[in-house]
Amino acid sequence: MPRVADFDPRLIDHQPPPFFKRGPAPVALLSFYVALSIALLVVDVRFRTLEVLRQGLSMFTHPVQHLAHFPAQFLDNAGSYFATLTRLQDENAELKRARFENVATLLRSQQVEVENQRLRKLLGVKERQQVSGQVAQILYSARDPYARRVVIDKGQQDKVVAGQPVIDDAGIVGQVTRVFPFVAEVTLITDKEQAVPVQVVRTGLRSVVFGLGSGQLELRFVPANADIQNGDVLVTSGLDGIFPPGFPVAKVVHIESDTAYSFARIFCVPLAGVEHFSEVMVLDPRPPVVLPEELASEATGKDGKASARSGQAKKKRLKRD
Repeated sequence: MPRVADFDPRLIDHQPPPFFKRGPAPVALLSFYVALSIALLVVDVRFRTLEVLRQGLSMFTHPVQHLAHFPAQFLDNAGSYFATLTRLQDENAELKRARFENVATLLRSQQVEVENQRLRKLLGVKERQQVSGQVAQILYSARDPYARRVVIDKGQQDKVVAGQPVIDDAGIVGQVTRVFPFVAEVTLITDKEQAVPVQVVRTGLRSVVFGLGSGQLELRFVPANADIQNGDVLVTSGLDGIFPPGFPVAKVVHIESDTAYSFARIFCVPLAGVEHFSEVMVLDPRPPVVLPEELASEATGKDGKASARSGQAKKKRLKRD
């Protein structure tokens, strides 16, 4: 009989069967993770449950993003630092000359503004709302190649909220759509999901301008026989309660009119530096507009409370008598 000592330990296979060491199939794992990703996307879009988590993660990723953009910022600053002294002197002289040339126009515009205020008071017309805001710098554009969005260096700590208009020295740039603790995302007016109520300066025609996603805008819902021409300037009408009225938005560059269609196709270009990275101003939110129905309901509520109080007082007097 063979003895125990005669067995070779190497002949004994200690490995488990292939079924136990293989685990789930790769296709099953892929299907599980795909289903989990789709479920998270649907829950986030429908219920915004991951917004708090996203804002919390942004506090940790913000320093990393800042470090990633540091080389580009360093190169830009180095290029501006090594600008020639002659160029700076020429620009300074040109600015001084332009300032002196515009002194008369500036003084005249101030006088006209004072006269307008006096005439508005005489006619009892409500004064235009004064706008204010804070200056912000555009850091970089969003990662989505199909969206027209930029990120600015102002966030919740600077009291920036979603919906605030963003302008530059030429006109409307966009609108704040997402806010994080240190930065905020601005959707440009050229984005496909952005719409701005506008008014034609020359005729006073009101309409809505939509972004095309290609750097241009389209003025929609304008009849084919409307009085509109190439070169007409569009300004905000203020009917949406978000953008203040009178700010430049775009200029008409091409009109396609066809009698077979009710509306004309009108293409515009933005007047602001939408596609250029520079400084912008985030305007403060407009105060909410109180509708006449709300005023009437408030007045009715106050009258009802007053009448109830008077009725209670009368009952107390009758009881005393």
